[in-house]
Amino acid sequence: MPSPFFFRARSTVAALVIAFFAWNGTPIFAADAPAQTALPIPKERTVVTHHTVRVGGNALAYDATAGTMLLRNEKDEPTASVFYTAYTVRGAHRPVTFLFNGGPGSSSMWLHIGSVGPRRIVTNDAGNTPPAPYRIAENPSTLLDRSDLVFIDAVGTGFSTLAGKGDGKEYYGVDQDARAFAQFIRRFVAKYDRWNSPKFLFGESYGTTRAANVVNVLAGQGMDFTGVILLSTVLNFATLDSSGPSDDLVYPLFLPTEAAVAWYHDKIPNKPADLPTFLGTVRTFAAGDYMTALARGASLDPSTRAAIVDKLSAYTGLSKEFVALSDLRVGPDRFEKELMRDRRLTVGRLDGRYLGADLDATSDSPEYDPTDAAISGPFTSVFNAYVRDDLKWQPEREYKPTNYGVVNRNWDFKRAGRDAGATNVAGDLATAMTKNPNLRVFSANGYYDLATPFFATDYTLAHLGLAPALAAHVTYGYYPSGHMVYMNPPSLVNLKSDLASFYASAIR
Repeated sequence: MPSPFFFRARSTVAALVIAFFAWNGTPIFAADAPAQTALPIPKERTVVTHHTVRVGGNALAYDATAGTMLLRNEKDEPTASVFYTAYTVRGAHRPVTFLFNGGPGSSSMWLHIGSVGPRRIVTNDAGNTPPAPYRIAENPSTLLDRSDLVFIDAVGTGFSTLAGKGDGKEYYGVDQDARAFAQFIRRFVAKYDRWNSPKFLFGESYGTTRAANVVNVLAGQGMDFTGVILLSTVLNFATLDSSGPSDDLVYPLFLPTEAAVAWYHDKIPNKPADLPTFLGTVRTFAAGDYMTALARGASLDPSTRAAIVDKLSAYTGLSKEFVALSDLRVGPDRFEKELMRDRRLTVGRLDGRYLGADLDATSDSPEYDPTDAAISGPFTSVFNAYVRDDLKWQPEREYKPTNYGVVNRNWDFKRAGRDAGATNVAGDLATAMTKNPNLRVFSANGYYDLATPFFATDYTLAHLGLAPALAAHVTYGYYPSGHMVYMNPPSLVNLKSDLASFYASAIR
């Protein structure tokens, strides 16, 4: 079973682009392929349990509602059943946040029990966790003290399935997916009377693509949001696309992350003491001399080329010979393989702090993602136990943490009325922010994320084309962690603190 690690974004090969962001290589479930005949239509149902969690030293009582909700087509026929878990605290007009991972083809399991939910998996940081039994514990960094939380599984993942006359073509695509999530949110708001609650979206990885699209779709349907949280962002896939010889933008955008990973593993000569200060220097070089040098191509003079080689070697920890032979262009896959080659180790793609070893030490790219290998087993086991034991949801089918073989493989990147090219929803976010000038956006980034590098996010958000007065409505957080920022406990604490400030400033 191929891990999503092996796929890199390619604007010209739609079927491979999203797989670059697919979460954690767990088994593929081809049995969910769209059927030609009518599928069963499960009844909507909910199971409510009651719990407490201590936040800031205080006990917070909450209800957990595990449930399913049907989505319908234009003929009002059920076409899908969506599984969700809502954590709510009693109180009038409390904010409500809708959370989801990405893939596409990933469930919301990772955010659900890894980040700001009321219960959180206990794992080793930046390394493998010993085998079962695993633990789940109260999460003092939960966001539940600031907002009710609704975790949603995309159709084809988790317990969410196609139903009735539903077909994957209705859900497996950029805009199809956004319409489905928008419909679910409208139905949830109506069912639970959350019309007058401040509303937030919280997306991770491809979930950020979804969030930017959904917030604009719902705005067009008369539902404004208070805030959008983007964790490990990809809005414009061109910032991650190195499929052609002229696609040089990606190398400067990945460079600061490569430098951060090299810094973490002590590969930087005369290693600076402060990471953010060091990365500030690298950012300046990447956006300046480095980008200019790449733009000059074959006209770059030998002395300037040698100076760029020296800088790249110093910032990445790679040899000058390797940088020169790479023609000044070291992509993330080769960096992941080369940085620790002297120890026959590779660094993680989702989180460069993790280390692994390949069977073939001579290859030019890693065989798997050490991050993925370290976390998939614990998350899958803990969530399956948690949903049954704590939430009292007794399913008749197994939970699908990921479903790349069906959902991802059949994903439609084309957008109606848009020019061909790399998927780009940055304009959708900019439109939503322009039409709703009260909308706030928080961008959370891991320094060691080699899947969606923070400098690429900076670049995209700096090019939204917003009016000057709105540009300040985008704020940022940076953390010494990877794609899943919350896997590093201190980073989760800081993320929660930043989110608390974000909610307080957005809700006025």
